[in-house]
Amino acid sequence: MRIDKYLWSIRIFKTRTQAGEACRTGHVRIGEDVVKASREIKIGDKVKIHTNGLTKTIEILAEIKTRVGSAEVSKFALDLTPPEEIEAAQLRRNPTFEKRLRGLGRPTKKDRREIDAFKI
Repeated sequence: MRIDKYLWSIRIFKTRTQAGEACRTGHVRIGEDVVKASREIKIGDKVKIHTNGLTKTIEILAEIKTRVGSAEVSKFALDLTPPEEIEAAQLRRNPTFEKRLRGLGRPTKKDRREIDAFKI
């Protein structure tokens, strides 16, 4: 099975077009190799997918014929993404740490430097 169809089938991407585009832009790797959308997968391959600021790592457990429900995905792919990576991605998506109190106005140059130092 093609890698783009497999990633769509196990619900990593909503559409096959998105899965193919991720392959074309170099966001999908098998091992250390960037792969094309037409690359055939094998059982045991470790695939790294970079989406939305998160690098997911999955291992292919079985081939699949059609798209499956989210409850059945665990039969076909094992998620090997480290918990630290997931937590870091959640922190990057969380906009509440930049929230300023109402009425304080725009941050000063000093405030901006403190905010930037806090983010890094």
